[in-house]
Amino acid sequence: MADYAEVPDEVVERLRAVCSALPEVIEERAWRGVRWRVGQRAFAHVLEIEAGRPPSYAEAAGMPDGSVLTFRSAGQELAALGNAPHPFFKPRWAANVVGLVLDDDTDWGEVEELLVESYLVTAPRRLRELVGRP
Repeated sequence: MADYAEVPDEVVERLRAVCSALPEVIEERAWRGVRWRVGQRAFAHVLEIEAGRPPSYAEAAGMPDGSVLTFRSAGQELAALGNAPHPFFKPRWAANVVGLVLDDDTDWGEVEELLVESYLVTAPRRLRELVGRP
């Protein structure tokens, strides 16, 4: 197994605090980084880009190194975020996935809202009804 750069602990902890508060969320190690899912569907994935790898993420984010978060979106928000400038980016591999570069300028309140919305896009109705929007 190859050695990959790890996402900084403080970033994972901030994301974990939001995701783990949502109903029936499972956190797991991903092929790189950490992902959170509800049922069998991931709604958030954070990983570290290092030296342009993984190339699909480095290309989509437009950067050779750093932490990135991908999440799901829908409707007008998907259209707006998919066309928004840095720190947002639109990966090619999934129609309803948006990416966000996590850095010193990250608005963590906005990240919380995006994660809750991503969960609501992904979760079954019975779980969506248990969640209040931030």
